[in-house]
Amino acid sequence: MKSPSGCSRKRSSSYFSNVSRRYFLKSAAAVAGAPFFLRSPVLGADAPGDRITVGCIGVGRMGMGDLVDLMGRMGVQVVAVCDVDSNRLQNAKAAVEKRYAEDIRSGLYKGCAAYSDFRELIARSDIDVVQIVTPDHWHAIPAIEAAKAGKDIFLQKPMTYTIEEGRVLSDTVHRYGRILQVGSQHRSNNRIRLGCEMVLNGRIGKLHTVKVGLPTDPAGPVRPVMPVPSELNYDMWLGPTPWSEYTEERVHPQKGLDRPGWLRVSDYCLGMITGWGAHYNDIAQWGMGMSLSGPVEIEGRGVFPETGIWDVHGSFSIEYTYANGVRLICADSKINKLGILFEGSEGSIFVDPGSIEANPQSLLLEPITPDELHLCESKHHKQNFLDSVKSRKEPIAPVEQAHRSCSTCILGYIAMRTGRKLKWDPVKERFKNDDEANSMLSRPMRAPWRI
Repeated sequence: MKSPSGCSRKRSSSYFSNVSRRYFLKSAAAVAGAPFFLRSPVLGADAPGDRITVGCIGVGRMGMGDLVDLMGRMGVQVVAVCDVDSNRLQNAKAAVEKRYAEDIRSGLYKGCAAYSDFRELIARSDIDVVQIVTPDHWHAIPAIEAAKAGKDIFLQKPMTYTIEEGRVLSDTVHRYGRILQVGSQHRSNNRIRLGCEMVLNGRIGKLHTVKVGLPTDPAGPVRPVMPVPSELNYDMWLGPTPWSEYTEERVHPQKGLDRPGWLRVSDYCLGMITGWGAHYNDIAQWGMGMSLSGPVEIEGRGVFPETGIWDVHGSFSIEYTYANGVRLICADSKINKLGILFEGSEGSIFVDPGSIEANPQSLLLEPITPDELHLCESKHHKQNFLDSVKSRKEPIAPVEQAHRSCSTCILGYIAMRTGRKLKWDPVKERFKNDDEANSMLSRPMRAPWRI
């Protein structure tokens, strides 16, 4: 039996009762009927050592880290990079060519191509995998185009900026038979996986509440309009978002790779509810057995700055209710401890990337037996993705589950913005009798961009 985590595992009736069977069957049928484009470099027909060729879109703060991580994997070769900031672009090109200097000297590697337009990179027929590490507002469009072009995709979290974008991306990935892994690397953490398995196997009794704690971002002063730097294609950086005058704190630092200002601007990012929420709410739903579904009611409050360009939420609290009665309470870290706490009728489990705690502590001494439910195990998130590219098996953080986790975060944002209790249909992916909330499931895009 194949579980919603993508692995063959013992069936658990309590687990699957929480999963949207209707959508699972629909997704499975879509994948079964989709064409599989197994490119020759992946199969090793035209490349040494079953090499996977990669193009990287976005090579800034997070992008460079992911680029270096990829270059450290066996059987991978980065052949192209792309960024709208020419300084970052040339820095990435130099880093790639330094890594492959010996291959360049021996004639095995012709050098790293550099592009300012992602469409040129995606159009290359010799690229198997596209890695996308851009601001959140630039996730969906290049990922959808990469899938249509027959590329497999590693996409940083949160998967998309809107729920509509997520639905289109997931459907496109399935339609074209592609592999997409989202950077929800907490699923590749052994402590977190064990904690979720303990919850799913009833170690804490009947689960009734999950508490997620997230950090928040502060507001900032009004920022002066500045000249657009010559090295930045600002119009391309804005992409589908509304036109706004340039100031450095709206985009990213022109020197160094410090944390960028766009993470605090709601035109490009919804704040920590999707920033860290894409990690922690994902784990909450993984441990709840709801990775292919979502809540049915959402109610939230949030504090939003009234001045300045940094306008994402500050202090907040959101309560989600699921069809089985389980409540997920996601709030800032002054309310909930930073991490994920599962509370049941007979105990609790707390997990974060660096720890696992249990009450009573003796729960940690009870191993998960072979005949119990086991989630996918991944020792390295990128390697898990690369293995999936070769095997064509679902990775540990696949597109539909990532869409559902991201949707939960966005639903919380919409609840904060409307300030009222919302009723959600996780199958139809629509709010019940709320036109205003439904209008927030998508966003208008500045021409010529669309999905």
